[in-house]
Amino acid sequence: MSAIVIEGSLVHYEYLGRGRPLLFIHGWLGSWRYWMATMEELSSHYRTYALDLWGFGDSDKSRNQYTVREYVEQVRAFLDSLGILHLRVPVVGHALGATVAVNFARQYPQCVDRILAVSLPLTGAAVNRRLLTQGSGSLFDRVLGRDPLGSYRDVEVEVDKTAPVAVAFSVQSVMAHDLRSLINDLQVPLLAVYGGRDTVVTPPEDEHFHREDGLLRAITFPNSRHFPMLDEASKFTRLLTDFLELEEGQSLDVLEVKEEWRRRIR
Repeated sequence: MSAIVIEGSLVHYEYLGRGRPLLFIHGWLGSWRYWMATMEELSSHYRTYALDLWGFGDSDKSRNQYTVREYVEQVRAFLDSLGILHLRVPVVGHALGATVAVNFARQYPQCVDRILAVSLPLTGAAVNRRLLTQGSGSLFDRVLGRDPLGSYRDVEVEVDKTAPVAVAFSVQSVMAHDLRSLINDLQVPLLAVYGGRDTVVTPPEDEHFHREDGLLRAITFPNSRHFPMLDEASKFTRLLTDFLELEEGQSLDVLEVKEEWRRRIR
Protein backbone atom coordinates (compact mmCIF):
# COMPACT_ATOMS: atom_id res chain seq x y z
CA MET A 1 0.00 0.00 0.00
CA SER A 2 1.32 3.44 -0.98
CA ALA A 3 -0.01 6.76 0.22
CA ILE A 4 0.72 10.47 0.15
CA VAL A 5 -0.86 13.42 1.92
CA ILE A 6 -2.49 16.15 -0.17
CA GLU A 7 -4.10 19.18 1.48
CA GLY A 8 -3.87 17.37 4.80
CA SER A 9 -5.80 14.36 3.50
CA LEU A 10 -4.51 10.85 2.82
CA VAL A 11 -4.50 9.65 -0.79
CA HIS A 12 -4.02 5.92 -1.26
CA TYR A 13 -2.63 4.66 -4.55
CA GLU A 14 -0.96 1.67 -6.15
CA TYR A 15 1.57 1.45 -8.96
CA LEU A 16 2.89 -1.30 -11.16
CA GLY A 17 5.35 -1.72 -14.00
CA ARG A 18 8.05 0.27 -15.74
CA GLY A 19 7.99 2.73 -18.58
CA ARG A 20 5.80 5.65 -19.53
CA PRO A 21 3.40 6.83 -16.78
CA LEU A 22 -0.28 5.91 -17.20
CA LEU A 23 -3.00 6.97 -14.76
CA PHE A 24 -6.25 5.13 -13.91
CA ILE A 25 -9.17 6.82 -12.11
CA HIS A 26 -12.04 4.72 -10.76
CA GLY A 27 -15.78 5.46 -10.70
CA TRP A 28 -18.58 5.42 -8.11
CA LEU A 29 -18.72 1.67 -7.64
CA GLY A 30 -15.41 0.55 -6.22
CA SER A 31 -11.85 1.81 -5.98
CA TRP A 32 -8.48 1.51 -7.67
CA ARG A 33 -8.65 -2.28 -7.30
CA TYR A 34 -10.77 -3.15 -10.34
CA TRP A 35 -8.04 -1.71 -12.55
CA MET A 36 -5.51 -4.27 -11.30
CA ALA A 37 -5.87 -6.80 -14.13
CA THR A 38 -5.54 -4.05 -16.76
CA MET A 39 -2.52 -2.61 -14.97
CA GLU A 40 -0.86 -6.01 -14.90
CA GLU A 41 -1.39 -6.49 -18.64
CA LEU A 42 0.22 -3.12 -19.40
CA SER A 43 2.97 -3.22 -16.80
CA SER A 44 5.68 -4.41 -19.18
CA HIS A 45 5.53 -1.14 -21.12
CA TYR A 46 3.94 1.36 -18.73
CA ARG A 47 4.39 2.58 -15.19
CA THR A 48 0.73 2.35 -14.20
CA TYR A 49 -0.76 4.33 -11.33
CA ALA A 50 -4.25 4.04 -9.83
CA LEU A 51 -5.39 6.25 -6.98
CA ASP A 52 -8.41 6.20 -4.69
CA LEU A 53 -10.37 9.43 -4.94
CA TRP A 54 -11.24 11.02 -1.61
CA GLY A 55 -14.22 9.25 -0.06
CA PHE A 56 -13.44 5.95 -1.80
CA GLY A 57 -11.27 2.91 -1.15
CA ASP A 58 -8.54 3.61 1.40
CA SER A 59 -8.29 7.37 0.85
CA ASP A 60 -9.45 10.01 3.34
CA LYS A 61 -13.19 10.17 4.00
CA SER A 62 -13.37 13.32 6.13
CA ARG A 63 -13.42 15.95 3.37
CA ASN A 64 -16.08 18.66 3.34
CA GLN A 65 -16.59 18.52 -0.42
CA TYR A 66 -16.61 15.75 -2.99
CA THR A 67 -16.98 17.58 -6.29
CA VAL A 68 -15.56 17.21 -9.78
CA ARG A 69 -13.56 20.39 -9.23
CA GLU A 70 -12.04 19.04 -6.01
CA TYR A 71 -11.15 15.73 -7.66
CA VAL A 72 -9.50 17.56 -10.58
CA GLU A 73 -7.27 19.31 -8.08
CA GLN A 74 -6.62 16.02 -6.27
CA VAL A 75 -5.40 14.49 -9.54
CA ARG A 76 -3.23 17.52 -10.33
CA ALA A 77 -1.63 17.47 -6.88
CA PHE A 78 -1.19 13.69 -7.06
CA LEU A 79 0.70 13.83 -10.36
CA ASP A 80 2.72 16.78 -9.09
CA SER A 81 3.68 14.88 -5.93
CA LEU A 82 4.92 11.98 -8.06
CA GLY A 83 6.96 14.34 -10.21
CA ILE A 84 5.14 13.42 -13.43
CA LEU A 85 2.75 16.37 -13.86
CA HIS A 86 4.86 17.75 -16.69
CA LEU A 87 5.03 14.48 -18.67
CA ARG A 88 1.66 14.66 -20.47
CA VAL A 89 0.26 11.48 -18.95
CA PRO A 90 -2.39 9.34 -20.69
CA VAL A 91 -5.44 9.03 -18.41
CA VAL A 92 -8.03 6.24 -18.21
CA GLY A 93 -11.15 7.17 -16.25
CA HIS A 94 -14.40 5.37 -15.44
CA ALA A 95 -17.78 7.07 -14.83
CA LEU A 96 -16.96 9.64 -12.12
CA GLY A 97 -13.29 9.15 -12.97
CA ALA A 98 -14.02 9.73 -16.66
CA THR A 99 -15.73 13.03 -15.86
CA VAL A 100 -12.77 14.02 -13.70
CA ALA A 101 -10.34 13.08 -16.49
CA VAL A 102 -12.16 15.17 -19.10
CA ASN A 103 -12.36 18.19 -16.80
CA PHE A 104 -8.72 17.75 -15.83
CA ALA A 105 -7.76 17.82 -19.51
CA ARG A 106 -9.85 20.93 -20.05
CA GLN A 107 -8.18 22.76 -17.17
CA TYR A 108 -4.67 21.37 -17.60
CA PRO A 109 -4.33 20.34 -21.26
CA GLN A 110 -0.55 20.57 -21.07
CA CYS A 111 -0.55 17.71 -18.53
CA VAL A 112 -2.61 15.18 -20.52
CA ASP A 113 -1.60 13.19 -23.59
CA ARG A 114 -4.91 11.43 -24.30
CA ILE A 115 -7.98 10.10 -22.49
CA LEU A 116 -9.84 6.81 -22.58
CA ALA A 117 -13.15 7.51 -20.84
CA VAL A 118 -15.26 4.51 -19.83
CA SER A 119 -18.96 5.11 -19.13
CA LEU A 120 -18.59 8.87 -19.51
CA PRO A 121 -21.91 10.61 -18.64
CA LEU A 122 -22.31 13.46 -21.11
CA THR A 123 -25.30 14.87 -19.22
CA GLY A 124 -26.85 14.47 -15.79
CA ALA A 125 -29.77 12.59 -17.33
CA ALA A 126 -27.41 9.74 -18.26
CA VAL A 127 -26.65 8.93 -14.61
CA ASN A 128 -28.77 6.36 -12.75
CA ARG A 129 -30.43 8.24 -9.89
CA ARG A 130 -30.39 5.14 -7.74
CA LEU A 131 -26.86 6.21 -6.91
CA LEU A 132 -28.49 8.92 -4.81
CA THR A 133 -30.98 6.71 -2.98
CA GLN A 134 -30.60 5.55 0.59
CA GLY A 135 -32.33 2.24 1.11
CA SER A 136 -32.03 -1.31 2.26
CA GLY A 137 -29.24 -3.38 0.78
CA SER A 138 -25.92 -2.20 -0.58
CA LEU A 139 -25.35 0.58 -3.08
CA PHE A 140 -23.99 -2.07 -5.43
CA ASP A 141 -27.24 -4.09 -5.36
CA ARG A 142 -29.45 -1.02 -5.73
CA VAL A 143 -27.66 0.16 -8.84
CA LEU A 144 -26.49 -3.02 -10.56
CA GLY A 145 -28.76 -5.70 -9.15
CA ARG A 146 -27.83 -9.34 -9.50
CA ASP A 147 -26.78 -10.70 -12.86
CA PRO A 148 -26.26 -14.46 -13.10
CA LEU A 149 -23.97 -13.89 -16.07
CA GLY A 150 -21.55 -11.61 -14.27
CA SER A 151 -19.99 -11.39 -10.84
CA TYR A 152 -18.09 -8.48 -9.36
CA ARG A 153 -17.18 -9.78 -5.90
CA ASP A 154 -13.94 -7.82 -5.71
CA VAL A 155 -15.78 -4.65 -6.69
CA GLU A 156 -18.49 -5.24 -4.08
CA VAL A 157 -15.94 -5.46 -1.28
CA GLU A 158 -14.51 -2.10 -2.28
CA VAL A 159 -17.95 -0.49 -2.62
CA ASP A 160 -18.55 -1.22 1.05
CA LYS A 161 -15.59 1.05 1.91
CA THR A 162 -17.13 4.04 0.16
CA ALA A 163 -18.42 7.02 2.14
CA PRO A 164 -22.10 7.49 1.14
CA VAL A 165 -21.70 11.27 1.25
CA ALA A 166 -18.89 11.05 -1.33
CA VAL A 167 -21.18 9.21 -3.74
CA ALA A 168 -24.10 11.59 -3.18
CA PHE A 169 -22.09 14.80 -3.53
CA SER A 170 -20.02 13.61 -6.48
CA VAL A 171 -23.10 12.35 -8.35
CA GLN A 172 -24.77 15.73 -7.87
CA SER A 173 -21.61 17.45 -9.08
CA VAL A 174 -21.40 15.26 -12.20
CA MET A 175 -25.09 15.82 -12.92
CA ALA A 176 -24.42 19.56 -13.04
CA HIS A 177 -21.95 19.10 -15.91
CA ASP A 178 -22.96 19.01 -19.56
CA LEU A 179 -20.00 17.65 -21.48
CA ARG A 180 -21.51 17.59 -24.97
CA SER A 181 -19.78 20.77 -26.11
CA LEU A 182 -16.72 20.32 -23.91
CA ILE A 183 -15.64 17.06 -25.54
CA ASN A 184 -15.56 18.77 -28.91
CA ASP A 185 -13.28 21.50 -27.60
CA LEU A 186 -10.73 19.27 -25.88
CA GLN A 187 -7.15 19.70 -27.00
CA VAL A 188 -6.34 16.00 -26.52
CA PRO A 189 -7.69 12.80 -28.17
CA LEU A 190 -10.69 11.29 -26.41
CA LEU A 191 -11.84 7.69 -26.86
CA ALA A 192 -15.10 6.94 -25.04
CA VAL A 193 -15.98 3.32 -24.27
CA TYR A 194 -19.46 2.20 -23.22
CA GLY A 195 -21.03 -1.04 -22.14
CA GLY A 196 -24.11 -1.75 -24.22
CA ARG A 197 -25.88 -3.15 -21.15
CA ASP A 198 -24.77 -0.44 -18.72
CA THR A 199 -27.49 0.44 -16.18
CA VAL A 200 -25.40 3.02 -14.31
CA VAL A 201 -24.56 5.39 -17.17
CA THR A 202 -26.78 5.37 -20.26
CA PRO A 203 -24.66 5.32 -23.44
CA PRO A 204 -25.26 8.45 -25.58
CA GLU A 205 -25.95 8.70 -29.28
CA ASP A 206 -22.91 8.36 -31.53
CA GLU A 207 -23.65 11.76 -33.07
CA HIS A 208 -21.98 13.42 -30.08
CA PHE A 209 -18.66 11.79 -30.92
CA HIS A 210 -17.63 13.21 -34.26
CA ARG A 211 -14.89 15.67 -35.04
CA GLU A 212 -13.31 16.54 -38.34
CA ASP A 213 -9.82 15.85 -37.00
CA GLY A 214 -10.75 12.29 -35.97
CA LEU A 215 -9.62 12.80 -32.37
CA LEU A 216 -13.02 12.02 -30.83
CA ARG A 217 -14.59 8.57 -30.98
CA ALA A 218 -17.03 6.33 -29.10
CA ILE A 219 -16.93 2.53 -29.13
CA THR A 220 -19.53 0.26 -27.52
CA PHE A 221 -18.92 -3.17 -26.05
CA PRO A 222 -22.39 -4.68 -26.62
CA ASN A 223 -21.99 -7.52 -24.12
CA SER A 224 -20.62 -5.40 -21.28
CA ARG A 225 -22.43 -3.78 -18.41
CA HIS A 226 -20.85 -0.99 -16.34
CA PHE A 227 -17.40 -2.61 -16.26
CA PRO A 228 -16.12 -3.36 -19.79
CA MET A 229 -12.63 -3.70 -18.32
CA LEU A 230 -13.94 -6.71 -16.35
CA ASP A 231 -16.75 -8.02 -18.56
CA GLU A 232 -14.64 -8.18 -21.73
CA ALA A 233 -11.20 -7.74 -20.23
CA SER A 234 -9.03 -9.00 -23.09
CA LYS A 235 -10.83 -6.94 -25.72
CA PHE A 236 -10.76 -3.86 -23.51
CA THR A 237 -7.05 -4.14 -22.79
CA ARG A 238 -6.26 -4.67 -26.47
CA LEU A 239 -8.28 -1.58 -27.42
CA LEU A 240 -6.57 0.47 -24.73
CA THR A 241 -3.16 -0.73 -25.91
CA ASP A 242 -3.94 0.17 -29.52
CA PHE A 243 -5.18 3.59 -28.41
CA LEU A 244 -2.03 4.27 -26.42
CA GLU A 245 0.14 3.28 -29.38
CA LEU A 246 -1.43 5.75 -31.82
CA GLU A 247 0.90 8.42 -33.11
CA GLU A 248 0.22 12.00 -32.07
CA GLY A 249 -2.55 13.43 -34.24
CA GLN A 250 -3.49 10.03 -35.71
CA SER A 251 -7.22 9.53 -36.24
CA LEU A 252 -9.10 7.35 -33.76
CA ASP A 253 -11.12 5.96 -36.67
CA VAL A 254 -8.48 3.24 -37.15
CA LEU A 255 -9.37 1.70 -33.78
CA GLU A 256 -11.62 -1.33 -33.50
CA VAL A 257 -12.55 -3.98 -30.98
CA LYS A 258 -10.52 -7.04 -31.90
CA GLU A 259 -11.39 -10.65 -31.13
CA GLU A 260 -8.97 -12.99 -29.39
CA TRP A 261 -8.14 -15.00 -32.50
CA ARG A 262 -6.97 -11.84 -34.23
CA ARG A 263 -4.59 -11.19 -31.36
CA ARG A 264 -2.99 -14.61 -31.69
CA ILE A 265 -2.25 -14.42 -35.40
CA ARG A 266 -0.73 -10.95 -35.41
